[in-house]
Amino acid sequence: MFRPMRRIKQQLPDAEALEILANAKRGVLSMTGDDGWPYGIWLNPHYRKEDGCIYFHGAKEGHKIDALRRDSRVSFTVIDAGVQDDGGWAYTFCSVVVFGRIRFVEDHAFALDLCRELARRFNPSEEDIEKEIQMAGARVQVLCLIPEHITGKRIHEA
Repeated sequence: MFRPMRRIKQQLPDAEALEILANAKRGVLSMTGDDGWPYGIWLNPHYRKEDGCIYFHGAKEGHKIDALRRDSRVSFTVIDAGVQDDGGWAYTFCSVVVFGRIRFVEDHAFALDLCRELARRFNPSEEDIEKEIQMAGARVQVLCLIPEHITGKRIHEA
């Protein structure tokens, strides 16, 4: 169903691709938007090794939610920070592309726990995290990306 990587020599081992995904602070979730138009947005991911899924949080309504209710198939792309060549302009970086389906997390207590896990990646203050949960927790929708195909690639700009 999924195409093999064309430049196979650049393909990362699965474990390295998953490590990049686990450390990614942001990436682009792409889906089919209104009238079949592509729609991609930046989101903060939370990859959980425990279940192999990627979680996102956001509002309970809007373009993204409408698109995902129509078609759960998505791709999600992240890149690492890369390393600049000595004395040059080019970077070597790694990217990971995930194809899968989104499901809506309906268990609200679990959704809030996932929000806490995600928040800890950006804010070490438990007090701040709990304040945010109290303020916005009732309005949050957590999404679960269930991967069907993951590839990683090392790219050298030239």
